[in-house]
Amino acid sequence: MKKTTRKHLADIAKVNAQLPLHGFVKCEASNLYRMIRHFPGWTLEEADGLWCAAFVYHCCIEAGFEIPIRPAECQTCHLAGCIAWEEFALGDERIGYHKIGDGFVPEAGDIVLFDRVFENCEHDHIGIVIEVRENSILTAEGNVGNISTIIERPIDEHIRAFIRLPDGYRYFEPNT
Repeated sequence: MKKTTRKHLADIAKVNAQLPLHGFVKCEASNLYRMIRHFPGWTLEEADGLWCAAFVYHCCIEAGFEIPIRPAECQTCHLAGCIAWEEFALGDERIGYHKIGDGFVPEAGDIVLFDRVFENCEHDHIGIVIEVRENSILTAEGNVGNISTIIERPIDEHIRAFIRLPDGYRYFEPNT
């Protein structure tokens, strides 16, 4: 069994992005079942066009990270929603949460949370860093035009934050 690492997460995300996974596009049936199966009650129709965070969750699970679909830290929704990833990271001190501009240097396997990429709102997209370049990052993303893809994105104001799961991360309920 492979050790659960961010490097392995980046590799898994790259493979999944290149399949490609897709919702209902080009008169083709959705092949997103592997992602939405993690979220009971969510249908292919409901997920269509709204699955970027589910892509990230699916990749994390495939890479061996042990995370429930709705950790106690998530107040708004489960991890098929971008805002939930921020709530999760901010609520678990073991997870790194780094705003753009704080000097943090992203690495392959970090999760990147975006603002205003597709809509004029916060938390509108999320992906997984697979490579860091001089002024940009290469990311594996779900739901870019309802298809998974690898895309180069500038390191700019659209990046809300980077989330870094520690290698070997396993969720446990916080003491209440």
